[in-house]
Amino acid sequence: MTARRAGRVSAWHLVLAPLALCFALPFMWLLLSSVMSDAEINRFPPALWPKGVDLGGYRYVLGNAMFPRWFANSLIVASVAVVSNLLLGSLGGYAFARMRFAGSRLLLGLMLATMVVPFQLTMIPTFLVMKWFGLIDSLGALILPSLVTPFAVFLFRQFFLALPREMEEAAWIDGCSRLRVLFSIVMPLARPALATVAVLTFLSTWNDLSWPLIAIDHDTNYTLQLGLTTFQGQHHTKWSAVMAGNVVTVVPVLVAFLLAQKTFIQSLTSSGLKG
Repeated sequence: MTARRAGRVSAWHLVLAPLALCFALPFMWLLLSSVMSDAEINRFPPALWPKGVDLGGYRYVLGNAMFPRWFANSLIVASVAVVSNLLLGSLGGYAFARMRFAGSRLLLGLMLATMVVPFQLTMIPTFLVMKWFGLIDSLGALILPSLVTPFAVFLFRQFFLALPREMEEAAWIDGCSRLRVLFSIVMPLARPALATVAVLTFLSTWNDLSWPLIAIDHDTNYTLQLGLTTFQGQHHTKWSAVMAGNVVTVVPVLVAFLLAQKTFIQSLTSSGLKG
């Protein structure tokens, strides 16, 4: 019955299928253009399908540009941000969900209020703080502001509130501390929330351009997004290399989301964030 229900076509599929195709077309065009030659890309009218697979753009990007270094920088920044948000966000979310202390509601409200403050209002104070720490033009300037986000704390809090307290209370009776209860009992049950925070943090740090553009000066510390922007400006006629660089940038994000898609949706539905 479940398989029959899953294979049934509803009216929503008639709406969602064309929308999915519209969202997929730009990526398909990007992928096809990355294996075209420059002559095919610059031809008018443009070619819709490559005559053959030309990997010259990928060879140019990976061999002659600084893309491997930029890729490594983006991977380092995104990985550290993901791990720190999982650790610090879960600690903060558990504290707001299970512990009652003076000013907890006020502190939670102030933390959530920062989510509506645009980045343009905080980038100058953030830059001054990073300059005071001596981290400007280093990967530390990109990592430190992303160590924990209010959204990660809020999402963990919402998920922990939906979990029953009985198992935690039984562990407390057996003498477990709060930290041991969190990491031994609660966190294994919070895999959907962990996957959601990891994916969203990875997406935001991997695709961030504004802050690296302000905090980084030398090209050796560029992230992939910042390096790709300067690469497009310097080699605007080498469209095959530009397309190949965009594919290298998009594929890790797409793979990360597809791997965590199931748990991502489960977390949004179980934590009360569904629209």
